[in-house]
Amino acid sequence: MRNEDIKYDVIIPVYKPDERLKHIVKRLLRQTLPPQRIVLINTGREYFEKTFAGDDFFESCEKVLLRHISEEQFDHGGTRCLGVSYSKADYFLCMTDDALPLDPYVCERLLAPLAEGKAQVSYARQLAGPESDISERFSRRFNYPAQSRIKTAADLSEMGIKAFFCSNVCAAYQRSTYEALGGFEKHMIFNEDMVYAGRLLDSGGAIAYVAEARVLHSHHYSAMQQLRRNFDLGVSQAQFPELFERVSSASEGVRLIRGMSGKLLRSGQAAKIPGIFVYNGCKFLGYQLGKHYKKIPEKWIMKLTMNGKYWRKRPCVES
Repeated sequence: MRNEDIKYDVIIPVYKPDERLKHIVKRLLRQTLPPQRIVLINTGREYFEKTFAGDDFFESCEKVLLRHISEEQFDHGGTRCLGVSYSKADYFLCMTDDALPLDPYVCERLLAPLAEGKAQVSYARQLAGPESDISERFSRRFNYPAQSRIKTAADLSEMGIKAFFCSNVCAAYQRSTYEALGGFEKHMIFNEDMVYAGRLLDSGGAIAYVAEARVLHSHHYSAMQQLRRNFDLGVSQAQFPELFERVSSASEGVRLIRGMSGKLLRSGQAAKIPGIFVYNGCKFLGYQLGKHYKKIPEKWIMKLTMNGKYWRKRPCVES
């Protein structure tokens, strides 16, 4: 398929944006394979208007479609489904509002495996920002290696949970397969991308990891923030046992800690190793608590979750 025959849109959920959002949109418009439309589903109109007061960049850009929802209406799966509903293209990209394309070839490279029929979803390599510490940089290299790969259900025995690891921080989707699978789960606390990817593999589909498609994206969570994030991750996995109970993720965590500790030793930063164990211990504790959330009183769930509105939300609709 020729590039000019590939039609796609970009879907970006937005929350409390900063100037990076403009840079992301500008870089998307300068891609060698530019999108037909960039759909921004913004949560909280007041935050958006405060940040971009007096700036008509998004309103004046003919390829940008901006829609607002309330904070109560946000949902990790439902909001993305809403964004996709504004697209009629054969393919669409899901991105987050803090993922910056590193060059003009990201979208072309990400869409290639889909257009060539090798996969039905593909995801980009995430690189840590220059302000990231050594553990964050190592974590990104661990989860997003330099080698591309096509993954199918046949890889589950070898790769475990990594077989359907697929991050929609920057991921491309084939529209026909998305429709056939029913789209993203519409009420999700977190992890909607991996649930979709797991169902895709079960249906006989394939996932492409495209290391040559690179975005700048990293987080700087405290240990407690990471505990809460992993609590939500554990909840999401507990809610879909048909996908997650057949694979183990514990071994990946052990490999990460071993690799990170070795890196610190080799770089003369052994004093940081106890902190790595504390940090990853918080991640593991949060994950285990989330896996068993049904046994936890509601008041404690509300203290542990990163997404309190999930537990008492309304349907995701445009305001």
